[in-house]
Amino acid sequence: MIDIGVNLTNKRFHKDLDTVLDNAKAAGLTGMIITATDLASSSEAVALAQTAPDFLYATTGIHPHDASSFNGRSLAALKKLARSPQVKALGECGLDFNRNYSTPAEQEYAFVQQLELAVELQLPVFMHERDANRRFIELLTPYRTQLPNAVLHCFTGDESDLQRALELDLHIGITGWICDERRGSELIELVKLIPDNRLMIETDAPYLLPRSLRPKPKSSRNEPKYLPHIAETIAQARDQPVALLIRNSIKTSKDFFSI
Repeated sequence: MIDIGVNLTNKRFHKDLDTVLDNAKAAGLTGMIITATDLASSSEAVALAQTAPDFLYATTGIHPHDASSFNGRSLAALKKLARSPQVKALGECGLDFNRNYSTPAEQEYAFVQQLELAVELQLPVFMHERDANRRFIELLTPYRTQLPNAVLHCFTGDESDLQRALELDLHIGITGWICDERRGSELIELVKLIPDNRLMIETDAPYLLPRSLRPKPKSSRNEPKYLPHIAETIAQARDQPVALLIRNSIKTSKDFFSI
């Protein structure tokens, strides 16, 4: 299995990262994409990925929450980091109009600048969108045919959001959100609509611990080792054998990230 989105540079992994990685391998993971959200985590993600070049890979980018910090120096720094062979996508970038830690205007500027950099470098984009689907699609559309690949990670939208994403030929990342009986009920139905060659799986660890894990973990920290549980939940929702879902997601992820 390949976890396409895990925040391994998060401070909640600092004390026992080696154990987390060992547990992931023991759970059957063969690769992980380390998600970057700002310049510091981008640099850390690249450095960490270089310690296990056949297992760990990285993104470099600035999350919409941090878009207010984006400037010309940010773009130059991201471009330099992206030269690393371990960097497989630009991101996490996009729009989040739910919390607006950065203003919509700041988010849009940072998103477009990173899309242009991805086109220049011919890297896929790893994207975030929350409560901003129409504007997200509007900004992305002019660049889509120039990008080698694009994934909307941690999809939590409604059916119209999903259809717009699929019409734009986006890949879709599904997390443990689908394991939440309170918030994930709609996603259980929508995941059936995602083509096999557009679906990828992720934990978004340390966030989004699957609520349906039994026995319930003592810690609220999500880990890559829980990816098999997410895969089982998705497979059940799609009425697919879990082995087939995993095989398809591995192929799709390898093709997407060129690994």
